[in-house]
Amino acid sequence: MPETQSETQKVRGGALLARALKEKGVDHVFTLSGGFCNPALEGFMECQMPVINAPHEQVAGHLADGHTRITRKPAVCLVGPEGFANAVPAMLEAQGERAPVIFVTGSSTLKRQGAGGFKEIDDVAIAAPLVKYSAQITDGERIGEFVDRAWTAATTGYPGPVHLSLPVDVMFSSFPEDAGRRERPFSRGPKPLPRAWPDPSALAEIRRLLESAQRPVIIGGHGVWWSGAEKVLEAVGTKLRLPIFNVPYHQKLLGEDCAAYMGLADFHQYHPAKQAIHEADVVLMIGGRLDNQMNFGNPPFFPADTKLVCINGSHEELEYNRAADHLLLSDPGAFLTSLMDMAPRWQGWFELQRQRRQEWVESWLAHIAAETEADEAAGRKMHPLQLSLDVQAEMGDEDWLIFDGGNTHFWSEIAVNLTGWQGKKLGGIMHPGNYSLLGVGVSFGISAKAIHPDKNVVVISGDGAFLSGGLSIEAAFQEGLPIVVVIDNNGGLDCISQQQERLFESGQHFATDFRDIPFHSMFEGLGGHGELVERRAELAPALRRAMASGKTACVNVKCRGVISPIVAATSDKRDKASIE
Repeated sequence: MPETQSETQKVRGGALLARALKEKGVDHVFTLSGGFCNPALEGFMECQMPVINAPHEQVAGHLADGHTRITRKPAVCLVGPEGFANAVPAMLEAQGERAPVIFVTGSSTLKRQGAGGFKEIDDVAIAAPLVKYSAQITDGERIGEFVDRAWTAATTGYPGPVHLSLPVDVMFSSFPEDAGRRERPFSRGPKPLPRAWPDPSALAEIRRLLESAQRPVIIGGHGVWWSGAEKVLEAVGTKLRLPIFNVPYHQKLLGEDCAAYMGLADFHQYHPAKQAIHEADVVLMIGGRLDNQMNFGNPPFFPADTKLVCINGSHEELEYNRAADHLLLSDPGAFLTSLMDMAPRWQGWFELQRQRRQEWVESWLAHIAAETEADEAAGRKMHPLQLSLDVQAEMGDEDWLIFDGGNTHFWSEIAVNLTGWQGKKLGGIMHPGNYSLLGVGVSFGISAKAIHPDKNVVVISGDGAFLSGGLSIEAAFQEGLPIVVVIDNNGGLDCISQQQERLFESGQHFATDFRDIPFHSMFEGLGGHGELVERRAELAPALRRAMASGKTACVNVKCRGVISPIVAATSDKRDKASIE
């Protein structure tokens, strides 16, 4: 009896993993190469899969996260057992943004599990609360099945990161090339994502509620982005004259220059949001969650007499939104498309929000002009808001801006709203998610550059944020992806210092200062371009030289510490220790 192909052709478990991921449509892997992962790396090499080797597993996770956020397509972070512990913060960050990153651990031997195997760690249990799906593959015949399960969990419903653990003995063992192929599904390639269509009667009720509203607003969240519905969101807001706000700490849904986009649904970083939400009679929250940022749907954020409607594409999201007055299970794009036949009727309310935004912009611009004039007259360091405004002035319409840090992040959020009102366009904006994890900015910048190699990518990072994740800059040098890092250097963890000065009875801060770190020299030592900026007049020329250098560059800007509105509002002296 002749041998079958599956009996003669065998491959390692790692190769089966690589092939299954490639078949699903994965096109990038980020890793710190380790012995436990070698069979998978060999498999990726044979599949001609691009693999980027990072200097740290957390960096590899953030690179995969950044790639996934921009492309809306899962990327893989591959790590070893001890590297899994380093990748945990990246899981947290991806979970906060609902990015469907596939984390894969080459883990300790299955044969001796529970007996103190080499580098043994219960990675499945540790990852479980941080991801949508966490499982160990115990049979090489089922590698393709588990990849299929993980992919489905990551991409359907409310997306999010997943984790697979492949023990080293399964990783190195040999299996038939067609392992698991005798069972359905026979085709395991990418498939169209299932989407929820609204129940007609429930949709009709919400349409009636909207049609009777005098002062409606839309708050857009994660679900709009991951369903690819931001274009129809913009079209609905523009046509119907509905003001749109963005959930804070989240992928920007609309360009800041969009006529319908007003700003963050954050009363501190964008004050007119409070007026709009408090005066609204109907709030449509689309693809978002009633979490701490939305005060769980309660007053005083949403007044008791406001009708709060949550539209979500999955039951997982709706479970968070039990406080809403009305719930609708619907793909955000399907719901928004269903509104396009409505007639615009809120022009006055819409123009009121635009007027308030204009007044807010004018007030801030007058404030920062006065601050900058005083800084220059007194020979002081520049204001961090002025820094962000000046950086954007040197960027093109398709360039990418990333910001990272505490106050640095908050000031940059205000700056993009100001410049957006003035007509400034950017190719994209990225920043930490709702966990406000420091140190992601450089990794996100590298991800943006890898996807848009012909565009300038500028990262504005606080000095503390750079110290948290700046080692990732080596990947920019290694992969030939030159980005510009502008460091808002105020000499310490300024956001924390300011909270301490309000909290501590002495009015002083403690254990938050840094030495004078020459970040620009660090970049020069690695083979890049570096400049120190101590006066505002030096900034624009330094930025132009950095972008023209063709090298990964650092512009190290000495700024003064200025408390941001969100920190000032949420850290009352001796009452609050941190942002709540």
